[in-house]
Amino acid sequence: MWLFLAFLLVPLIEIALFIQIGGLIGLWATLAIVVLTAVAGTMLVKSQGALVLSRLRDSFQTLRDPTEPLAHGAMILFSGALLLTPGFFTDAVGFLLLVPAVRSWLLREVAKRVEIKTMQMGGGPTHAGDPRDDVIDAQYTVEEPSDRNSPPSQWTKH
Repeated sequence: MWLFLAFLLVPLIEIALFIQIGGLIGLWATLAIVVLTAVAGTMLVKSQGALVLSRLRDSFQTLRDPTEPLAHGAMILFSGALLLTPGFFTDAVGFLLLVPAVRSWLLREVAKRVEIKTMQMGGGPTHAGDPRDDVIDAQYTVEEPSDRNSPPSQWTKH
């Protein structure tokens, strides 16, 4: 339902803004603004994307959780799509998504509403500790059979 409303309302908002702004400043100025915001948005998306990509690489190299840089990268990608879409409303939302503080706020708001469950596959718990921690210290004795003349059991190798 929300997706249907977005696909219905966003074009209506864009058309209304085009009519209002075009009536105030004229056709050519309106078109120039649309083109300039697309060009400026592309340059900003490129620089912000490179910054987030370096943070993502850093998180992989230091073995930290890459969730935050990935989320920021996805929002930057979405802002790029909005900035390339002609319109004033989509440009405003796209430019807002390029502001790191806005992205961080959105990420916190989404995190409040999302429940994260984890699943682990494998033979048991894993840890990054010392592998010697898995050693079990024990004592044992070898018992020799008391009667060496008796026939070997079926469980004994011949």
